[in-house]
Amino acid sequence: MLPIDAAAHSSRWRRRHPVDKAVLGLGLTVLAVCLPPWPGAALVLLTALTVLLGPAGVPPRKLWRAYRVPLGFCVTGALTLIVQLGGPEGFVTLADGGPARAGGLLLRTSAASLGVLLFAFTTPMSDLLPRLVKAGVPAPVVDVALVMYRMSFLLLDSMSRIRQAQAARLGHTTRAATWRSLGGLGATAFVRAFDRATRLQAGLAGRGYDGTLRVLVPDARISRSFVAASAALLTGLAALTLVLERLLP
Repeated sequence: MLPIDAAAHSSRWRRRHPVDKAVLGLGLTVLAVCLPPWPGAALVLLTALTVLLGPAGVPPRKLWRAYRVPLGFCVTGALTLIVQLGGPEGFVTLADGGPARAGGLLLRTSAASLGVLLFAFTTPMSDLLPRLVKAGVPAPVVDVALVMYRMSFLLLDSMSRIRQAQAARLGHTTRAATWRSLGGLGATAFVRAFDRATRLQAGLAGRGYDGTLRVLVPDARISRSFVAASAALLTGLAALTLVLERLLP
């Protein structure tokens, strides 16, 4: 199980309905994209970080391990706006207004990433996917997503076991041995994926599969108070941004 998925299963908001957490987490993401970078996205970033570490109870170390990957993409994308290629001043020069645009993009993307992580750290996929049928998503699409979600963990576990076996047999001592081990790992994982898919199909056929996977979903109701509080928070952030935008230079 991936760390972010394990954290979602042990979250304080694990028993809340996904709609409750979607209103808050994805609402913060929308605000980060729509509001001005300063001070709007900055306020969204601080709010999302406070909710993650506070009410949601996400451990700081796990949050950083999950956040550093999208943050790296955010920083890389922002750096490209600082410089420009070509022109009379040289091949690589500072772009006019580049630092300001880069800072705004970094604020928007990093705040939006935290909003998505808020939803991901509190909502297991096993709770979300079965409920998508009621939201209008075709059942076969949800079934394929459920199977892929399950198969991904099985393949990751198989690859981990193969790598441990290769390391125990000195398969990573030299560069040539490492490349051979990687080739063997890819080939073995490919074969095992097809083998597991075949066995899964045979198992479903033996259990009378009729085109729909029926799974138990934890009973949860949409909390009107939670949704109202989330809407009030989002509205307050938007209003505070408009006020501060007029006051701050």
